Amino acid sequence: MATDKKKKPHYVNNKEFLQAMIDWKATVVEAEANDEFRPQVTNYIGECFLKIANHLSYRPNFINYTYREEMISDGIENCLQYIDNFDPEKSKNPFAYFTQIIYFAFVRRITREKKQSKIKDRLLKRSNIEDMIMVQEHDDAGDYQRQFMDFLQQYNFSDDKD
Repeated sequence: MATDKKKKPHYVNNKEFLQAMIDWKATVVEAEANDEFRPQVTNYIGECFLKIANHLSYRPNFINYTYREEMISDGIENCLQYIDNFDPEKSKNPFAYFTQIIYFAFVRRITREKKQSKIKDRLLKRSNIEDMIMVQEHDDAGDYQRQFMDFLQQYNFSDDKD
């Protein structure tokens, strides 16, 4: 009993992506030869970077971070930074090349964020804020409730409009 599974198309077509990279690199070489401004990356190439970064961010090892958007931005930024290093003569797989760039950008962002979190935790421990909060919660809980009730009694919040 063989079932015919429909093959899902890849979210980035590697052959089209390779051709777009070759075409873009040709326009860069032409612009440099004519002393013109460097051309922008095409929308298609930018969309490929975005799709790769988005899909990679849904992997189990990246999905639960609160700074996923920053990870995606870092990945796209690194792709644009290292786009010139992709050589179609050496590799016919731009998808793998840029996926690896994005992967390591994600890892670097996670490392940076964890380092910042450790620094924040150390600062909180040094400031003894946890102790102050605990003391304040136990000592002032009744005072806050009384103050709130006084506030409510002071102002008449009725539905009557004058």
